[in-house]
Amino acid sequence: MRAIYLDYDSVSYADLEPAPLLEVLPDLEFLPTPAAGAVTPLIRDAEVILVNRTALSRERLAAAKQLRLIVCSGTGTDYVDLAAAQEFGIAVCNVVDYCTTSVAQHAWSLILALTQHLVEYRRACTDGSWASGDESRIQYQEIRELTGRTLGIVGWGNLGRAVAAVAPAFGMQVIVANRLGQAPAAGRLQLPELLRRADVVSLHCPLNDATRGMIGAAELALMKPDAVLINTARGGLVDAAALAAALRAGRLGGAGIDVLEPEPPRADNPLLDGSIPHLIVTPHVAWGAREARQRCLAEMAANIRDFFAGGRRMRVV
Repeated sequence: MRAIYLDYDSVSYADLEPAPLLEVLPDLEFLPTPAAGAVTPLIRDAEVILVNRTALSRERLAAAKQLRLIVCSGTGTDYVDLAAAQEFGIAVCNVVDYCTTSVAQHAWSLILALTQHLVEYRRACTDGSWASGDESRIQYQEIRELTGRTLGIVGWGNLGRAVAAVAPAFGMQVIVANRLGQAPAAGRLQLPELLRRADVVSLHCPLNDATRGMIGAAELALMKPDAVLINTARGGLVDAAALAAALRAGRLGGAGIDVLEPEPPRADNPLLDGSIPHLIVTPHVAWGAREARQRCLAEMAANIRDFFAGGRRMRVV
């Protein structure tokens, strides 16, 4: 049986122990991220594919006649054509709740960095402004206390709950958005009302037809002019051009973005412009604590073992 990990170098930086995977797939091939044209030939005779971010389109899956199982290295499955996988009888499973602590840490790192203006004040220390003794060269940035402010969570799964659990330590109130397109749930707010009320909005929902572009120009206009937007979920949730425009115009207090669409991003993505004020962009690393990545491998191994035993552990198709 041929089993391949298509893009292992995007999960392990030579710092993980692959033993859990090798216990269930002794002949597993660990491959570096393939060039686009190399994917189809690589998977043509594979029975099991482990994958992190490499797209598995209908065309590619159609060529993989032996394929029985796709194991995703994370919660998101938007890079796999699930409808095609189901049509071709290919099982797909993901991994959930392996990086909750890592993502929550990253989300709060962004919240605190933006609230304290750490990037701007660090620049004042490295560009000679502070050392000059001329206080006027240190451009004042308003630092706000979080106590008494409101954190809005969009996506009330494990990640959203983990971020919300930290809020009381800073004396913040938590409000939760209702799921888009669904009947209002008790204690939740419709998205427009949450955007109006929140001082910090943190996105933790999956990318699908209902959520794609859910934060656009109209939604950003509802937010307070000093509010902060955090996205550690999926880049497609946010209209990048609209967010860049809002930050440039001073209509938003700041944004912390760990995900873009597509990934890797195109060079002309508007959020990669370093001149945009009060914006921190990181390269999809919120999930990447070593402990979380090692936990992910163990969960993938458990999914594989369960599949061959006839189970449906973490199956999405």
